[in-house]
Amino acid sequence: MSTFRSPFQRDRDRIIHSSAFRRLKHKTQVFVEHEGDYYRTRLTHTIEVAQVARTIAGTLGLNTDLAEAVALAHDLGHPPFGHTGEDALAELMKPYGGFDHNAQALRIVTKLEKHYAGFDGLNLTWETLEGIAKHNGPAISDKGGSHSFPSREELPYALAEVDAAWDLELETNASAEAQVAAVADDVAYNHHDLHDGLRAGLFDEDDLCELPVIGACFAEVDKLHPGLDRTRRQHEALRRVFGVMVEDVIAVAENRLTSLGPQSVDDIRQMDGPIIRFSKPLYQSLKVLKQFLFERMYRAPSVVVERKRVTEMINALFPLFMERPELLPEEWQEEVSRARILGGDCTRPESKQALARVVLDYVAGMTDRFAIQEYDRLVGRGR
Repeated sequence: MSTFRSPFQRDRDRIIHSSAFRRLKHKTQVFVEHEGDYYRTRLTHTIEVAQVARTIAGTLGLNTDLAEAVALAHDLGHPPFGHTGEDALAELMKPYGGFDHNAQALRIVTKLEKHYAGFDGLNLTWETLEGIAKHNGPAISDKGGSHSFPSREELPYALAEVDAAWDLELETNASAEAQVAAVADDVAYNHHDLHDGLRAGLFDEDDLCELPVIGACFAEVDKLHPGLDRTRRQHEALRRVFGVMVEDVIAVAENRLTSLGPQSVDDIRQMDGPIIRFSKPLYQSLKVLKQFLFERMYRAPSVVVERKRVTEMINALFPLFMERPELLPEEWQEEVSRARILGGDCTRPESKQALARVVLDYVAGMTDRFAIQEYDRLVGRGR
């Protein structure tokens, strides 16, 4: 125990001071981080998620420090180049135990951060570890869903290892605070991806006015502030969209908490589905928005070209390091040696698996700019 901080405050502080948290500033949200100074990165996205999580948790009388800690840690495991990099590494890691960014975040906070004298990782509370693993819903579920797996045997190895050590009760819901962090993630990226897409010219205000909720927010701004300049009009409308989402989540959660009357956090874990969620009407409207963003932003021609380019980088770097692990930095060579000892022979499957997991930790930890630099240094210039 700390003399002046709660355990969850200490979790939050250790996450903020971690190396993995600092690297988020040069990791992709949608656009590769060097494409423009105003686009969101993983770091600015994470800060926005934490702010929303504190607001919702505080209004509902939940533990704001736990909600904030889970929010700050939720994207620590993302590799370079956003979901494109995650897709590439998941494919490359299929023979070696799989890859999932929530699982990798747990690996980072329990093992890969090596700064403290008494332990590897950050020594976070069980509740924060649980929240990282399950904020998107039960990690083991036959209902499908984001970051869930049908059975324990299909878990990514990183998640299975952490669960074996601390039993995160992967079949149940997470705490209400972790659920708040998950909804805050949706609120933040739905809001800021609209901003970034407008700035990138992938769509315009007229396109957005055709969408549910957003069109009404633009109409309200035009009624209250006729003739407003374009930048202020966009901001005023989209902050109203932001408010609609937050207010909806709070209203639904207050109703559900009152009607269901959970007496403990375990009651919330055992419920059939999350207690923190959007109302059904807004959820349907947000599905329309997400489909719009998918077609016009995430799969826009310019973004698709970039996805192909960065996938080629990951697909070149990973096998190169597998074939020549001596190219990894000196501070990683002890892990390489340990992998070879574990496998007994670098040609055996056990050794390849152990080495692949070392290479994954290295590549997944790269920032966008470092991955590009390493590709240019080791691969690109030799072509």
